[in-house]
Amino acid sequence: MTRRTKRVRVDHHRSRDHLRVAENFYEGAEVAREFEYWNAAGVLIIHAAIAYADAITIKVAGTKSRGEDHRDLVDLIEETVALDSQGKTAVNHLRRLIDEKNLVSYSGHVYTRADTTRLSKLLERFRSWALSLLKT
Repeated sequence: MTRRTKRVRVDHHRSRDHLRVAENFYEGAEVAREFEYWNAAGVLIIHAAIAYADAITIKVAGTKSRGEDHRDLVDLIEETVALDSQGKTAVNHLRRLIDEKNLVSYSGHVYTRADTTRLSKLLERFRSWALSLLKT
């Protein structure tokens, strides 16, 4: 038996708010990269991905993950969105970003330009797919 991801109901129209938050984090990450605040950029990149994912699940299913573990959000997308091969690839990018969350936020690891470039590429790929769902 598969476990059902913890979730909370959210009005579908709130998807737009989460998209705005995602775009704000996305733009903030770009500014942080310009000023070479690598860890700040990494945190903002990951939180942008989480906000895009929340916007998707709210739009599609009227639900949002409420678990402490952000990997639950990946499970929720897989449970609520019909994923084609492009969607599965995008969700894998999200999974990789979330796997990096604790390292960039809490470990004391000092991020570099190369680290944030790698994260930024993952975000760009996930964001492109997310926007294709959210703009329709």
